[in-house]
Amino acid sequence: MNVIALTILVSSCLAGIFIFCFAGEFIRSRRSSSPERDSLLPLDDETETPRKS
Repeated sequence: MNVIALTILVSSCLAGIFIFCFAGEFIRSRRSSSPERDSLLPLDDETETPRKS
């Protein structure tokens, strides 16, 4: 019976660590951007100067 309690305790600790790290990574990815993420964004046409005809 002690083995089951120990297994549940360790599993709960690992699940808590996973949730904490996942939330931290999710928040960090919202604040900063990476080259991989930027490469998937479409080109921004607003930065180009319009040509006069």
